[in-house]
Amino acid sequence: MKEEHFKWYSPTLSRDIEMLVFGHTGYPVILFPTTMGKHNECRDMGLVESARWFVEQGIVQIYCPDGINELSWYNKNIHPSMRVKNHVVYDEFIMNELVNKICSEKGLQKVAMAGPSFGGYQAANFAFRHPERVSHMYSMSGSFDIKSFMDGYYDDNVFFNNPVDFMPDANHPDLWNMKIVLGVGEWDICLDANKRMAAILTNKNIPFWYDERKWAEHDWPLWNQMFPHYLSKL
Repeated sequence: MKEEHFKWYSPTLSRDIEMLVFGHTGYPVILFPTTMGKHNECRDMGLVESARWFVEQGIVQIYCPDGINELSWYNKNIHPSMRVKNHVVYDEFIMNELVNKICSEKGLQKVAMAGPSFGGYQAANFAFRHPERVSHMYSMSGSFDIKSFMDGYYDDNVFFNNPVDFMPDANHPDLWNMKIVLGVGEWDICLDANKRMAAILTNKNIPFWYDERKWAEHDWPLWNQMFPHYLSKL
């Protein structure tokens, strides 16, 4: 399985960023790490290995960028307004330096997004904010309400990066064309969060697959089973 490491200075983030890319060709899948994870986490925890067949067959190419949650949602040393602003810049980085570049290179209009745990939030939030650029969204044990990180602070940036708030009124037609998967375990700490998002999508008649795995907890063994299954539907 071809693996490439990239490191560059991001003009959007004003800092160095790293990314691993797996595969030689195929449909692009941007795979986000968990809470404080970096570009190597999904490889080191076996998630990329679980998709080896799809990568080696040239069906998908997997892009694993750094997360910057330590600068945004989890940075208790700055005001909540700055936490969400830092996330907005990360959203711009994903769009400008990854999605646009990948689509230009491959002659595509859209990419797939995926992630486990907090990476599931990242995948869903980007996909629901930019449905014109996302064809598939695979959230594995994600959560979709970030108000708990805001210490009571709330503004437009929070609203438009909090899927449970902005999705009820979202009306972009590409939302109804996106292939959406909400994967979660029966004993998952994010079970209620996925049921809540499933209810929002159901109320809007947006097609999606709610995949609740029996006897499964919020952990890598569950996500390593889910990811190749979801890719098999791509």
